[in-house]
Amino acid sequence: LSPLTSPPASLDSPAQKLVFNRVNGKRPQVLLQQVSAPEESYTLAHEENVRFVYEAWQQVEQQLDGSRTGESACGPVQYVEKTPNPGLKNFVPIDLEEWWAQQFLAKIENCS
Repeated sequence: LSPLTSPPASLDSPAQKLVFNRVNGKRPQVLLQQVSAPEESYTLAHEENVRFVYEAWQQVEQQLDGSRTGESACGPVQYVEKTPNPGLKNFVPIDLEEWWAQQFLAKIENCS
């Protein structure tokens, strides 16, 4: 094959077409519109604090994993309640990634 020719298309299946449907006949709006919130600026001290906390937490997780496998005799201990609080019996932790996805989809739906 020369660089200017493409490989032959399969005769078994027709070429697929991409179809873009408009919602309610409206043109889609640009999704990258800025929200009327002030832009955050991070100081050097903020960046250092974030880096410190991140690195310290990574060390704790490594030590915790090591203590589970029996590598280290002392280190961090994961807290587990001996008697669960009855008021928290029906507690369901929030899935933050799912919540952000729902917020993003809601913004898209409101823009169209």
